This record gives sequence, structure tokens and C-alpha cells, in this order.
Amino acid sequence: MIDHMSVQVADMAASTRFYDAVLAPLGGRRVMDFGDNAVAYGTAEPVFWVGPTATGGQPREVHVAFTAAARAAVDAFHAAAVSAGAEELYPPRLWPEYHEHYYGAFVRDPDGNNVEAVCHAPE
Repeated sequence: MIDHMSVQVADMAASTRFYDAVLAPLGGRRVMDFGDNAVAYGTAEPVFWVGPTATGGQPREVHVAFTAAARAAVDAFHAAAVSAGAEELYPPRLWPEYHEHYYGAFVRDPDGNNVEAVCHAPE
């Protein structure tokens, strides 16, 4: 249903370093790069964009969840995020309240967004 989305960030360099690191274990990479104006991530097409705050004031918190093909990718996302200095919200684990195979990890990006990697497949 979602074709693509974007988040506003205060520091493009810090945010792109973070997303370069945490999306790589999920198969994501920069697919378009407009320097300080915008960077798009995806596996082939741009799906997730970061860009500087354009509306004045501080960026507003959002929650975004990225699909992981396997639980090991969720673990690698989490390790990359923590290595990049992200605040850990929830370490990788099963979330049976969502469904029996929901395996996810949650961190905060440099702008305070709640960023998740989730695998829906059984182990």
C-alpha cells in the first residue's frame, strides 16, 4: 500500500550514516543521493527518504518498521544500530501480542524516531 515515505532530519550527515549502517543488514542501500537535500534508500527503487527539516522547528517523531527476511537480519540491524550509537528501545525478541512469529527490534535514530526491523517468518 505504501509506495514510499520520508522523514525530516536535523542533521543529514548523522542520519545518513545511521541509515547506511542499519539498512545494510536488511538489504537496503542508497538508491538516490541528492547530497544535503535528500537521500533515498531501497533495494532497487527509492522507498525510504531522509531530508532536512523544511517546515521550521524540530522534526516530529515517527515510527517506521523495515522488513527483514530473517531473524538474523533483525539481530544484525540491532547490532549495527547500537554500534552507530542508537538508543535501544527494545532488543530483538518475539512479540507474540502481534502474532506468534513477529520478531522485532526497536531503536531511536539520531532525530528520535522509533525505527524497527521486523521479521514475520517462523525461525
